[in-house]
Amino acid sequence: MSRRRALAGGAAALGAAVLGSTRSAEAVATAPLGVGKGVSEETRTLDELYREASAHGGKLVVYAGGDRATSMDAIGAAFLAAFPDIELTMVVDYSKFHDVRIDHQLATGTLVPDVALLQTVQNFPRWAEEGRLLRYKPAGFSKIHNAFKDPGGAWMAPVVIAFSYMYDATTAGPAAPRSPADLVDPRWRGKIASSYPHDDDAVLYLYKRYVETYGWSWLDKLVAQDMQFARGSFTPAAAVGARRKVIGIGGSGSLVAPATTTPTWAVADGHPFMAWGQRMAIFNDAANLAAAKLYVNWMLSVERQQAAFNGWSVRTDVTPPGGLKPVWQYPDSNLDGFPRFMADRAEAERWRQTFALYFGEVQGEPTPGRLGLHPGR
Repeated sequence: MSRRRALAGGAAALGAAVLGSTRSAEAVATAPLGVGKGVSEETRTLDELYREASAHGGKLVVYAGGDRATSMDAIGAAFLAAFPDIELTMVVDYSKFHDVRIDHQLATGTLVPDVALLQTVQNFPRWAEEGRLLRYKPAGFSKIHNAFKDPGGAWMAPVVIAFSYMYDATTAGPAAPRSPADLVDPRWRGKIASSYPHDDDAVLYLYKRYVETYGWSWLDKLVAQDMQFARGSFTPAAAVGARRKVIGIGGSGSLVAPATTTPTWAVADGHPFMAWGQRMAIFNDAANLAAAKLYVNWMLSVERQQAAFNGWSVRTDVTPPGGLKPVWQYPDSNLDGFPRFMADRAEAERWRQTFALYFGEVQGEPTPGRLGLHPGR
């Protein structure tokens, strides 16, 4: 799996942001009546799609949201193990950089990715309305929960990600926080690591839900905890796993992880956490359309869905392991709230700047590196 990087200047992100639309897009998340009805669900097998992709050049470029250049290595390795003749270029960056990068490429006729898989869910309805996305229904599309797909097939989510808090059970012992409300206990002063809520929209929404649930006085007490902040949602788990901190806020995990796993990722009944479907789409102007279809079908296959690291599938016909319920059955997951929040960019910006006032400006280099305008080209 190749990963090529262009180390361009900081002006790239600014130029892309100017071109990117900031209007609300979630209002068009549902296709108008009749749109997509003529799109049939894919009936070819993965082997048949693989043969077609190989016959059409066997190349594929995916832009994926993530915190580290290696974030998608396991998925990329599994794809290449199944389809070794495909030349896969997986480019990982913060979704908030990928989306404006894609907008800039579309505006300049220099599109690089065939497929985008991003956290910035608000872009997909807009791209669909603009006619940028291929309306395509992979095999099993009818089994995808409605929260995770555009009914016309313009986009779908192959991955469920959830953010909450976590802790080192060995160090915390019986005093381990039972809910986010307990994070302000003075015993945890100097012992909490968090990703910046004003650097990652998912962490931003998690903190927003905490404030809405527990109040601004709770946030004042949290500020007094002398927390360690870092860029990247992997950093809280890394700090707790290395036992540099006892508690982490704003990272992913699994409720079906072994009890011996450190950190322990926590979800408390009646208290907020947040989950979303990382949305995926094929571009109409994709240079490698056959390989893109192969990738999308593979990502949504039952086999891949059963391999979800947190046990949550987007498919209604895949039963979660270990007594876990489907993610849409957790009322505190805010599954519908996150896309609404992401669609209102003015509200997101208000929350972002509010947390900057509380916690200070974001510090540090972007953890995937600086990739410039056309990585993967």
